Amino acid sequence: MNNANSRVVITGMGVLAPNAHGIENFEHALREGISGVRARPELAALGFTCHVAGVPEGLDELRDRYFDSVTQMGMDRYTVLGSIAALDCWHDAGLPIDPDTPDWDTSIIFGSGIGGIETTGRVLVPMTDAARVRRMGSAVPERVMASAVSARIAGLVGAGGQVTSNSSACSTSTESIMSGYWAIREGRAARVLAGGCEGDSPYIWAGFDAMRVLSRSFNDRPEQASRPLSASACGFVPAAGAGALLLESLESAQRRGARIYAEIAGGAVNCGGQRNGGTMTAGNPEGVQRCIQSAMQSAGVQASDIDLISGHLTATQGDRVEARNWRRALCIPGNYFPLLNAPKSLLGHALGAAGAIECVAGILQVQRNFAHASMNCEDLHPELAWCDPFIPRACIEREIRMVAKASFGFGDVNSCVLFKKFKA
Repeated sequence: MNNANSRVVITGMGVLAPNAHGIENFEHALREGISGVRARPELAALGFTCHVAGVPEGLDELRDRYFDSVTQMGMDRYTVLGSIAALDCWHDAGLPIDPDTPDWDTSIIFGSGIGGIETTGRVLVPMTDAARVRRMGSAVPERVMASAVSARIAGLVGAGGQVTSNSSACSTSTESIMSGYWAIREGRAARVLAGGCEGDSPYIWAGFDAMRVLSRSFNDRPEQASRPLSASACGFVPAAGAGALLLESLESAQRRGARIYAEIAGGAVNCGGQRNGGTMTAGNPEGVQRCIQSAMQSAGVQASDIDLISGHLTATQGDRVEARNWRRALCIPGNYFPLLNAPKSLLGHALGAAGAIECVAGILQVQRNFAHASMNCEDLHPELAWCDPFIPRACIEREIRMVAKASFGFGDVNSCVLFKKFKA
């Protein structure tokens, strides 16, 4: 296999988001501004300051529909989410599943920021501390191991290439997509199923609540709680979900007559080194700007080629810094700026899954020519007045030739990917 310099396209997508399951339902939710943030009474009972979260509905029913009881025994909730999105993506791409022979040309790069902590918290630690190890069951290791989700997906679809799980905090699944892109460009795979997932466990969210970075002032109004860009933003809304993309070399896609959603124009991944303002929890502005500029350079595009920025924008004080970084990285003269929307205003922040879910949203906007609204920023922060004209408050029908999707995470890590409209 030699795909050096091959164009990389998206031929399948799967999404299990707080506001919708499935591509068509997700597009509808984006267009209509439907929020997936709801009250979570168990968080109040546990003493959390934040009482709301974005969690896909009907997960137990979906789990039973997709997996038999034996398979479920080896799956943490984050693995269930990721596996459903991955199977949807595989079928959406029109790929078969051979029960006997591995697909040697397909790799899996699928990550999580936290992993199987639900099983760790509710099963592994309590039963170990209670000296009940022999009653724990043999499936616990495959539920908690860091590579559980990629290993599970590989078995479900029969992937025979590289199978790995990455983890880089909130940058995880955007990074996985870039890793898949490079694997195809370097000729190491014809196809890569890439993405990320995160579970809906209080054990995931408790530390963030202790940091006082979770939303706390809109518990009685869940749909208004996620407020990126807003002056009244009071922290991010925790969320769960999964997103999956089937990346494929153009040659492979054309050979099998696959439907193509969009093309990856380029991208970049870096770290600010926790220097010059960068810390474990805050980004070095130069690192962020370099990541964006490196992505543009790899794609061979100018700032004026970008029609839409799908921001990381979490509803924390980082929003103002992020917007400034975009402005400085793009170096656009005059008053022009791309449209800027905040998917987390509808979804909450699904940590390691956020990038993949938001990449699905970005690709839909490129393919189907719309920009979804950024909700709950009617009281735009005064420092962001300059970008007010570029923030959609309602769905906009407009040609979107290229979207820039960036994710930034703890550890001062950054990733940025550019999706463009496919032209043969």
